[in-house]
Amino acid sequence: MDMMHVRAVSPPDLTGRVMALLTAEPCVLNLVLLPGTVRNPEGDAIECDVLTGVANEVLRGLRDLGLERRGSIVLDPVDTAFSEPAVRAGAEQLGTGLRAPVWEQVEARIRAEGRYPPSFYLFLVIAGLIGAVGIITNSQILIVAAMVVGPEYGAITSVALGLDRRSRPRIRQGLMALLVGFALAVAATFLFALLVRGLGLQPEAFELGIRPVSNLINTPNFFSVVVAFLAGVVGIVSLTEARTSALLGVFISVTTIPAGADIGVSCAFASWDEALGSLLQLLLNIVVLVLVGTGTLRCQRAIWRSVSDRRHRAAVS
Repeated sequence: MDMMHVRAVSPPDLTGRVMALLTAEPCVLNLVLLPGTVRNPEGDAIECDVLTGVANEVLRGLRDLGLERRGSIVLDPVDTAFSEPAVRAGAEQLGTGLRAPVWEQVEARIRAEGRYPPSFYLFLVIAGLIGAVGIITNSQILIVAAMVVGPEYGAITSVALGLDRRSRPRIRQGLMALLVGFALAVAATFLFALLVRGLGLQPEAFELGIRPVSNLINTPNFFSVVVAFLAGVVGIVSLTEARTSALLGVFISVTTIPAGADIGVSCAFASWDEALGSLLQLLLNIVVLVLVGTGTLRCQRAIWRSVSDRRHRAAVS
């Protein structure tokens, strides 16, 4: 049974309306009120368990009352619950809406990835260097490793959320983090490749122009768009449903880190056409991922809003 635990602090003059809202919803269970027990902020403690299918409506109602401004709302996921009333309420009230995503949690996950401490740039540089080694040695395994290490997808989804919410600061911060991060990664891979070239450490096959890994990366085409489109859809859906295994697959499928690494390597070896192709590949993937991510967020909201509206119409009739 999918549910979440809600802990709220309510000012006394607001508690009556909060309790009325929660009591009226059949999918709110285990409701507890502890008057006057909370300090900082002062107020009444309210706790309950909410089936995730109605969590969006309940949270929206609490926020409309001003509870987040005058008190607080804390959400905790419930991993395991044994409750026959909860099962009955879910089956009777929700139906197909039982597993609706809780958008506050989804956006919190995206916002958490949309922070750019020094480690974000460090991971990008390290991922680029791993990718550079993979390109020079024609190692697909190292290319996959670089994709997994790279943190850029968090910034991409943050930009998508910013577009969806029309938040210019979030869009600006995400794009700047991507620009600076990839600039650092390209510079690091360029210097590394220059060192390799200067010391004559590149493999003979790479020196002779036998570069199957590099050629795959720096040749954007129709299939690059298809993969980026599908990865954008899967990435947002996996964030919505907290499916980490699917999200890992997205990291492995998008050609962002490898393209950034190939720009630096190609420039170091004076392969200008390959560097341009990798730059186009990088921009193509980022643009498609951002646009598809934004569209997928909006489509999911519309679909689940439609499911919720049908449930409400059925309940009224």
